[in-house]
Amino acid sequence: MPVDFTGKWELENKRNMYIDFAIRKIAAHLTPIKTFVQDGDNFVIKTQSAFKSYELSFAVGVEKEEFTKGFDNRMLKVNYTYQGCTVRHIFKGWKHWIEDDKLYLELTCEDAVCQQVYKRKD
Repeated sequence: MPVDFTGKWELENKRNMYIDFAIRKIAAHLTPIKTFVQDGDNFVIKTQSAFKSYELSFAVGVEKEEFTKGFDNRMLKVNYTYQGCTVRHIFKGWKHWIEDDKLYLELTCEDAVCQQVYKRKD
């Protein structure tokens, strides 16, 4: 049985999230909230902040096209898989997992690893 990610999660900490100066100034004052809705292998993840909000829906193990609106505006084929208690977003190396009642998001690109840590808001 997969881990239940359902609930609201508030950003607590971030590491190596390098962005340009103007966005970094705005982002420093934001506390995004992630809301997970999970029904078996089907997920909806809503990320909300005062600056930008977006919604992502997917089924684990089902390849789909995803538009990277607001990032670099590309259409990608992506897949999500379970790796133990981790949900892995294949196209960029995103991973979400729960450990010690914290939600972790880790992004890997070549040698760079960025991480966000969320605490449960419910």
